[in-house]
Amino acid sequence: MSPKASRSRSRARALTGAAYAAPTAVMVAVFFLAPLLLVGWMSLHKWPLLGAPTMNAPDNYTRIADNDLVGSAVWFTLRYTVVMTVLLFVVAFGLALLVQHRRPGVGFLRTSFLLPMAVGFASASLLFLGLLSDEIGPVSDLLRKLGIIEGYVSWTSGSSTSALSSTVALVLWRFAGFNMLIILTGLQAIPLEVYEAARIDGATRWQTFRRVTIPLMRPTIALVLTMMVTGSLLAFDQFWILTRGGPDNSTTSLVMLIYREAFIRLDLGSASAISVALLAVLIVFNVVQLGVLRRRG
Repeated sequence: MSPKASRSRSRARALTGAAYAAPTAVMVAVFFLAPLLLVGWMSLHKWPLLGAPTMNAPDNYTRIADNDLVGSAVWFTLRYTVVMTVLLFVVAFGLALLVQHRRPGVGFLRTSFLLPMAVGFASASLLFLGLLSDEIGPVSDLLRKLGIIEGYVSWTSGSSTSALSSTVALVLWRFAGFNMLIILTGLQAIPLEVYEAARIDGATRWQTFRRVTIPLMRPTIALVLTMMVTGSLLAFDQFWILTRGGPDNSTTSLVMLIYREAFIRLDLGSASAISVALLAVLIVFNVVQLGVLRRRG
């Protein structure tokens, strides 16, 4: 084949690939890049929900520290992220180990653990709101009959601890099966020969888990932890539906704060500035996580 024909064929393949990628590129540009640029532009303006915007850069950013709710929202979001990530990872990993090997009934268990993912997150939050209701929910009645509690207990608004615990229970129920599936995929990708070699060398189950399973699972663990931390930092639905940020704003997350700035205080510029700051934190976290993953690889 002549060089000219080879270049023509390569050019045709490149154009074909670009044609296949064009619809996705357009979707990303319209639904991600354009809104991202708009949010960045709005963060530099005093932008009321109703009215003409005026440039006030960088006031929206400098006023973030003056917002009374920012400090408590940041602290609560970080606390929730740590608690949720640790518990969700431990539960998901434990479930994956439980259903790792084929045996009678394991298919039923896998399906049962994954089934909550079929319920929409908002619907799941409403479901838990009804179950935990101190007026119509069956949870309080059951615990009273067992003698665990006395009187009426408000699980979602009685105290910050009970509200946080209710939300953690919801997220564990909803997402443990999904993360279990990802971890299970990583576990089953480990060659059986590696475990056989460890057993021949006399390694115990704990040594095999610590020296073989965990090192070979590092890419999967990094992916799961990144998803858990990112999802926790962006938590909104569960708190908005279950606790409404209460009691006394003790369960107000950063995304809830952004929502309040935009649609309750009607200050889109301030909401955009907080959104950009949160995006910067997420980018830094993911860059660091990717760097750690590459070094380990």
